[in-house]
Amino acid sequence: MALQVEFTTREDVLIIRLAGELDHHTAEQLRRQAEQKLNEQEVRHILLNLEDLTFMDSSGLGVILGRYKQISQQGGQMIVCAISPTIYRLFELSGMFKILKFVDSEEQALKTLGVA
Repeated sequence: MALQVEFTTREDVLIIRLAGELDHHTAEQLRRQAEQKLNEQEVRHILLNLEDLTFMDSSGLGVILGRYKQISQQGGQMIVCAISPTIYRLFELSGMFKILKFVDSEEQALKTLGVA
């Protein structure tokens, strides 16, 4: 299954919704698209919704980490929401939750970022 990416902007938050598989075949596509959106729009934060993501490998973690570094250098935050148990375990094992904030829903993430 391919990766489907949806970008939405709400005030200064870039919302990225992922569906399908984020792996070494699709990671570069996501990196390019996300960088383009970050360069085109005035955004301060990233909200990453992984509700429909079914698979992710270390390439996917690398892309997410890269966007985290990019947005945090600009003084922003990245929040991840709606992770399946499998993807949650991958984030946990990789130590991503030491740097990324996790919440249950997109609405909760927007409230945390002061946009709801």
